[in-house]
Formats: sequence, structure tokens, C-alpha cells
Amino acid sequence: MKSLLNALQEGRLIELPETDKEKSLAFLAHLIEAVPDLAGSPELAEEMIARERQSNTGIGSGVACPHVRATGGGELLCAVGWTPTGIDYGAGDGKKVHLVVMYYIPDAQKNVYLKEISSLAGAIRREDGIQPIAAAADIATVRERLLDWVQAAIEASIPESKARMIRLEARQAVADAGAPAGAPATPAALQVLDARFLLDAGRALALCADAVLAGALEKDGELPALLGRRAPFERAGWRFVCRGATAYGERTLYDYVAVR
Repeated sequence: MKSLLNALQEGRLIELPETDKEKSLAFLAHLIEAVPDLAGSPELAEEMIARERQSNTGIGSGVACPHVRATGGGELLCAVGWTPTGIDYGAGDGKKVHLVVMYYIPDAQKNVYLKEISSLAGAIRREDGIQPIAAAADIATVRERLLDWVQAAIEASIPESKARMIRLEARQAVADAGAPAGAPATPAALQVLDARFLLDAGRALALCADAVLAGALEKDGELPALLGRRAPFERAGWRFVCRGATAYGERTLYDYVAVR
């Protein structure tokens, strides 16, 4: 379950801000799109939703595993969303989904994906469902339970001594990620920021909760061209991914999510 472990270490576990199914899928897809050097389609969210409309990816017990395949190589990527409220997902067992584990699968990683999804299903069976995750008090508790799943998969496939070493390294990596120097170790946390840009006569107006960042973006002479391409870009340590654009006459409003 390397991809799931990487998602936990790199901060791609979030509490979903929406309980709407397609909005939740789009949100997770944008997190995957924001992975640096991703050699995939900039329309990943649309592809993920279209795939889901064709075939429901709820696997039962409150879990869904939406996925999309991509040509070429690259790494198997994962993003995980949790909601204590639950999503009306249309799963076969009729249960609300509390855990969405999304996968981006390059052709070269198909067998790796099949092995990982098998391990994930095995973890759910061993736990007799995901009630501890569904009823978790916070995202840190969810992270610990998922690390338990990874641990169990490791222990089932390799000698105990090596499993113990990997387990300790994995938990330390998750705890240390993002902690300032000298600060106590804390769980990795992905920062997510909504940003909108109004492009009018070649000038971009930035709208986001971080006023300093918005001011810096508005002074960036390359910003209008970047918005026009609608491709991911990086500024001030943030990676921006376009979620859509709406034209109002000669003006265009761009909707982005920024992560770091």
C-alpha cells in the first residue's frame, strides 16, 4: 500500500469540505493534479467524474475508490478524503461513503494498483468495516487508523523485523512532515486555498483569503498568460490548479485551488 502511505506522508489526506459526490471527486482530483511533475491530463477532475458516471466506484462498507487511467509511465498516485457526515454515493450496499480513496493509474502501474486495491479491501475485511474511521473525532485519528491499515498490509507480506522498521519510519515521516525546526512533531497537513482571478483587458485581479499572496499575484506580469493557458502553475510556494473559467463578455473569471 505504498501509494496510500505516500498520500499520508505528503499530506494528501483531507476532510472533504463538501458532501456532494461530484464536488468531492473534483476536490480530490485537483489535489492529485497539484502534484509537481504530474504527467497527466489537466482535465483530470472531468475525467474522474465521467468515469464515475459510467460505473459507480463504491466498494461497500462506507468506502469508495474512484480512479482514472492514464497513458504512459509515472507513479501510482493517491488522494484520500474523509467526511464524518457521509456522502450519498449510490454504492451497492446503500451505505453512505465516509472514506474516498482516489487513484491516478498510469498504464505502467496497473498491476501495482490491483495489488494495492486488493490490500485495501483486505484491510477493510480485517477491520470488519470502517466504523472507527467513520466515527473518528478528527482527521488526525483517521490518519492513525489508515496507518494501522498500512501496517497490517506490511506485516502480512514481509518478515516482522523489517515490518517493524518500515512501520516506525512511516509514522515518523507522517509526524515530521511540515513541522518547523525545533517544533514538536505534528501530523502532516496539506494547506488548501481557494483563489479566483478576474481577467479584464489583460489585467488580473486576485481574490483569496491571503491578502499578501493576492497582492503579490496581481503584481506578477506573467499571471494573465498563465491564467489564459489554464495549466497548473507555481507561485510563492503554492501550486495553483484551475477548476474552471466563466466568460462575462470581455472579462473572464477563473476558479483555482492552491495547495502547498
